Amino acid sequence: MSRIAFVNGTYQVQRRAAVGIEDRGYQLADGIYEVAPVMDGRIIDFAAHLDRMAYSLRELRIQPPMPRSALEFVCRETLARNRVRDGVVYIQATRGEAPRDHGFPKVPVKPAVVVSAKHLSWPSNAEDKGIEVITTPDIRWGRCDIKSIGLLPNALAKQKAREAGAFEAWFVRGDGTVSEGASTNAWIVDGEGRLITRPLGPEILPGITRATVLAMARAAGFQVIERPFSVEELLGAREAFLTSTTSLVRSVVAVDQRPIGNRYPGSVGRTLRQLCIDHYRGRVDA
Repeated sequence: MSRIAFVNGTYQVQRRAAVGIEDRGYQLADGIYEVAPVMDGRIIDFAAHLDRMAYSLRELRIQPPMPRSALEFVCRETLARNRVRDGVVYIQATRGEAPRDHGFPKVPVKPAVVVSAKHLSWPSNAEDKGIEVITTPDIRWGRCDIKSIGLLPNALAKQKAREAGAFEAWFVRGDGTVSEGASTNAWIVDGEGRLITRPLGPEILPGITRATVLAMARAAGFQVIERPFSVEELLGAREAFLTSTTSLVRSVVAVDQRPIGNRYPGSVGRTLRQLCIDHYRGRVDA
């Protein structure tokens, strides 16, 4: 079955779908995106994803491409047309199509929007062999809280990780603290069992899974501290893990080929991974 995408008002066969070559997203990365998980036919944390999308649009002064209720319908219709019950729905909105110019179009243009969907297999239990990450200098722009489609530094970091045989790259700022991953939020568990993750701010994306795990961890009785942590703290941590929409919770067992803890997924990471799976499956509330 051919995949179907929604492109600027019409549903099209995805392999033949197209946007204009003067779309500002294509030429200037002038746009934002969202990726929401779908499990058992439900879009998980959909309201939170749409709220974050609205925030990103406001910060870039891009008008919403359609009313929120209409976008909700389009997302569900795109999932239905692709028969996706487990997977993700992808939304991308740009300022629209206009003659190339760095400044905003002098005559307002209609924002562009694309919605697509694809199948993914979600884990059914907390089994996790653990992953490795590398560290790399954080060379990104100063508004990482906006979910911008301008992801070149992230793409370069991901490729660097792959070439090193690692799953992810964690960015390190000039002060020696870890900000986040190329597509994940970063966490450690210190020697006293406390969870530590960087607070919200322009240095990191406000991850939806991050927020879910924060709430579930506190409800489960874990002490959570939102503060920056250094690479030195990371290497000395009892556990480390990452969170994201598609990874849920994954234990980090090595950083730059140096072991974290005993080099096996720890109990905190496994517990939070199971809680996240249960949340996705609708068995617990965040």
